[in-house]
Amino acid sequence: MHDLLERAIEQATHRGAGYADARIVENQSESLLMRDGIMEVLDSAEDYGFGIRVLVDGSWGFASSHDLRPAEFERVTEQAIRIAKASALVPGGKVDLGSAVASRGSYVTPVRIDPFEVPLDQKIAVLAAADAGLSRAAGVRVREVNLVFIREKRWFANSDGARTEQTIIETGGGMVATAVGEGEVQTRSYPTSFGRQQLTAGWEAVEGWDLPGNAERIGNEAVALLSAERCPSGTTDLILSGDQVALQIHESCGHPIELDRVFGTEAAYAGTSFLTTEKLGTFRYGSEQVNITADSVRPSGLGTFGWDDEGVPAQSTPIVRNGLFIGYLMSRETATRIGLQTNGCMRASGWNRIPLIRMTNVSLEPGEWSLPDLIADTEDGIYMETNRSWSIDDRRYNFQFGTEVGYQIKDGKLGRLYRNPTYTGITPEFWNSCDAVCGLSDWRMWGTPNCGKGQPSQIAHTGHGAAPARFRRVRVGIHQ
Repeated sequence: MHDLLERAIEQATHRGAGYADARIVENQSESLLMRDGIMEVLDSAEDYGFGIRVLVDGSWGFASSHDLRPAEFERVTEQAIRIAKASALVPGGKVDLGSAVASRGSYVTPVRIDPFEVPLDQKIAVLAAADAGLSRAAGVRVREVNLVFIREKRWFANSDGARTEQTIIETGGGMVATAVGEGEVQTRSYPTSFGRQQLTAGWEAVEGWDLPGNAERIGNEAVALLSAERCPSGTTDLILSGDQVALQIHESCGHPIELDRVFGTEAAYAGTSFLTTEKLGTFRYGSEQVNITADSVRPSGLGTFGWDDEGVPAQSTPIVRNGLFIGYLMSRETATRIGLQTNGCMRASGWNRIPLIRMTNVSLEPGEWSLPDLIADTEDGIYMETNRSWSIDDRRYNFQFGTEVGYQIKDGKLGRLYRNPTYTGITPEFWNSCDAVCGLSDWRMWGTPNCGKGQPSQIAHTGHGAAPARFRRVRVGIHQ
């Protein structure tokens, strides 16, 4: 593979490229879905190809193909050169990549049990057992259980001398119970919403989630929501579950710290950012309890890898420290524009896509509370768990979120069940209202395998470490 890449790099530099990089990507996936006891999806797929990116006269060119024959590498490299030369005709500043990146090495996701080695009948048995548990909850109308496994191999080379190879393994799974009553539909999901939880891990992740052992509880909760009291409207203290905090991070921190959004080079898909460069090092993003880190090194995160798609090594970057905004997600090109070094956040969703700045693992660092103690310390409030809906403006400033379930908190105890809970806020005001974050015993890495960006669209897999957290005086129950 590296011989093919090196020949392409040599051809590109010989034809006038000041910089060139190339990737070969091989993807293997397996998907299983059981709905109402019937196997509806049992899919295995393989995909491979290569992409070449070149810089000519300070402008980018990119081309790709699924054909790995040497002659095709030559043709595609020439095409990338022509595109770069055409791009150079458009007025604009020339790209500066900063310091050379010459990484070497190999990386493989550490797993205890390779999910592709687990027999198919064992996987189906897990789905069937979880479906049986959901079916024991009288009133559940639709039952869905799924598993997803991905193995992606990437070979990378650039004209700076980088040569890397990595294999990323992902495991996902989850279930959803849908209950239907008179004029009411309610869902409960596990381990989190929108289909599944997903991690860079092996089959051991599925064992840890114990889908069968949690199925009946999830089904009963969906049924209970049908007759639950509506979430009240007003202003109150709010405790969010770890998975809901994770999505809050994703939408109101992860996207606005993407430096291409700040510069406006990414705007059509989900907008720009309010975290403009003059705020770096001066803006109070949150309270003293808010510490957010972007990293590509923590175990099991979907943003964990050996190198990004510019060959930059995995690393950790402070984003918010004691509430102060101090860091971005950057590429070589954007980091140079503000006088910094890239922190390795360029990733492409496949061989036929150009790398973009993407979230790695953007996480809220753990605090010192336990969830029971945090609830006991809250006199009057609401606990909300597992996302159901969200909306946020195109600068990532004003937002509204809805969750699957809520519970009254009264005199430090969980009380009545609430259906259709919602809360709303303004990003910096909301994070400045955070006065408590739970500790390591409640902290989990959560996966978001469906983050969209770019034109043509790319779907990235991102990670968010989070624990339950408390926010004071939040507006709830809006637009029910």
